[in-house]
Amino acid sequence: MALKKGENAPDHAAGAGNRPNQENGTGSKHLERAEKPLSSSSHSVARQTETPFWEQPLSDLTRAEWEQLCDGCGRCCLVKLEDEDTGAIYHTSVACKLLDQESCRCGDYPRRRRYVPDCVRLTLEKLADIPWLPPTCAYVLRFRGKPLPPWHPLISGDPESVSRAGVSARGRIEAGEDDVDTDDLPDFIRLWPKRWPKKARF
Repeated sequence: MALKKGENAPDHAAGAGNRPNQENGTGSKHLERAEKPLSSSSHSVARQTETPFWEQPLSDLTRAEWEQLCDGCGRCCLVKLEDEDTGAIYHTSVACKLLDQESCRCGDYPRRRRYVPDCVRLTLEKLADIPWLPPTCAYVLRFRGKPLPPWHPLISGDPESVSRAGVSARGRIEAGEDDVDTDDLPDFIRLWPKRWPKKARF
């Protein structure tokens, strides 16, 4: 089985939103905002009396709303390996060079592509074709028509609820990618990045 480094995370997930401005690297999550203008004041007022934006179709979200969907778990910013023969994706506990391992946010989101050129930009069109996003990802859930979980910051009102639910990569990252030789990455393959934590199920 020949393994190679997989694509970097989408460029939205571990980025702005609820985190400091930063950029994601290998295994980082970059989402390309929906190419829609920010809401006008009248549109915003109208929405306040309607369904919350996170329950709206993804295609209707403004760029600012798209950004806020990221729960900041940091899982998409973990290095992934791809089997060159089968295409299977394996997640590791090694973090992208730009990921702040405590906040699980990108360390230089605005300039992330400068340091991690292969960081994937997540768009609505790409959601169906990216196989390595975590099952807990808000973009994946909403794309499939499912509601956000109770621990999502938009529901709980507390960014720390992600960590308390065991969804965050905080405390589970074993190394940064600059500290691990490429040939040693298979030693860090883990199953938890693509699983639902038991206490996070709803």
